[in-house]
Amino acid sequence: MGRLFGTDGVRGVANKELTPELAFNLGKAGAYVLKSSNDRPTFIIGKDTRISGDMLENALAAGILAVGGDVIKVGVIPTPAVAFLAKHYNADAGIVISASHNPYEYNGIKFFNGEGYKLDDLLEEKIEDIIISSIDVNSHITGDLIGTCMDASETAPELFIKHLLETVDYRLDGMNIVLDCANGASYEIAPKVFEALGAKVTVIGNNPTGININDACGSTHPEKLSEKVKEVNADIGLAYDGDADRLIVVDEKGAVIDGDRVIAICARILKEQGRLKENKVTVTVMSNIGFHKAMKESDIEVDVTGVGDRYVLERMLETGCVIGGEQSGHIIFKEFTTTGDGVLSSLQFVGAIKNSNKTLSELASEIEIFPQVLVNARINNDYKKTYMKDEEVAAMIADIEAQMAGNGRVLIRPSGTEPLVRVMIEGDDEQQLNDLAHKLADLIERKFK
Repeated sequence: MGRLFGTDGVRGVANKELTPELAFNLGKAGAYVLKSSNDRPTFIIGKDTRISGDMLENALAAGILAVGGDVIKVGVIPTPAVAFLAKHYNADAGIVISASHNPYEYNGIKFFNGEGYKLDDLLEEKIEDIIISSIDVNSHITGDLIGTCMDASETAPELFIKHLLETVDYRLDGMNIVLDCANGASYEIAPKVFEALGAKVTVIGNNPTGININDACGSTHPEKLSEKVKEVNADIGLAYDGDADRLIVVDEKGAVIDGDRVIAICARILKEQGRLKENKVTVTVMSNIGFHKAMKESDIEVDVTGVGDRYVLERMLETGCVIGGEQSGHIIFKEFTTTGDGVLSSLQFVGAIKNSNKTLSELASEIEIFPQVLVNARINNDYKKTYMKDEEVAAMIADIEAQMAGNGRVLIRPSGTEPLVRVMIEGDDEQQLNDLAHKLADLIERKFK
């Protein structure tokens, strides 16, 4: 068995790769590891709307209970809500059952510690070692040593909504907003938040069936949101992904605004307000050249990390930076949260727009985004760490870099959650970028599928 934990927890096709047996073992191992600091650790468990969520939730809970941990189920709720509630309930850990933006047949299990941060790598490794080594940590305890389970799902959403509303000090009366909840975890919470602030709210992607999460909707598919914004003459459209830790924005003209522009706009406003601590913003290697130019023009320092909000947050904690995130819409406002939070990010972004006295399209036009082509090559997971050693692949990369020298860049990286290699090329000529990216992706896929 290979490594279980990727950059965002354990992921796989539900009941095939991520089985109830694996979930049960993760529960047992997680509770066992955390019992070293608490004889009866408490776990918060939340999930998105996938049909496999119930199966994995119950298997995971059973594993925790079997070794003497307690469980509080908070039901369907955004990922950042689990991080918040773990701290609120003084739990030892929070666990999210979600595969984020992936199709419904996938699912995942992600751990947070009691402070709402992603579980330390060393603890993940201990949990992983127990499972990979087939160590049975179930001591078959009996009587009152067995864990107990309670359901807090009725109050948990209200607690999170209250928290979100406490992060802003404005009203939205008269503002026309469209939300796309991706038929996912935010489908009830996000509308309630914006309605509480007085906005006129239109919602799409708010009818989850268990199999329609992220299906042609949400942050990865903003086309329907764009059309709805124009249809109802909205001021802004806000799209989340399945577990609501991402945000993608649509302006009043229906144009999509990605995470780079959202972060840039917010960073500028934070600086104007004197809230941009360390005069710094943290982003990943995927951030657009245009983002870096905009920050340079605003005399804001840019700190660059590897891909993954885990690495963004780690750097922010090291430096004291208060805003960071990814082009994909994972954005962290460290004043208020310990992880990417789509709804909270949208509240901060709407506040930035209000303070600017400009339309969203005007603000976005101030940041030039260079053409950036991203092509996925589907490969066997076994080759994720070795494909770059192939001579033919290395030669093609060198050739492309020579062609792009001075006018762009090439970035190739394996996905942390899917059996994919992502080929990204950025520059001036989009047609050239497209041709080169597909040529390289085709080579990688052909050799390592």
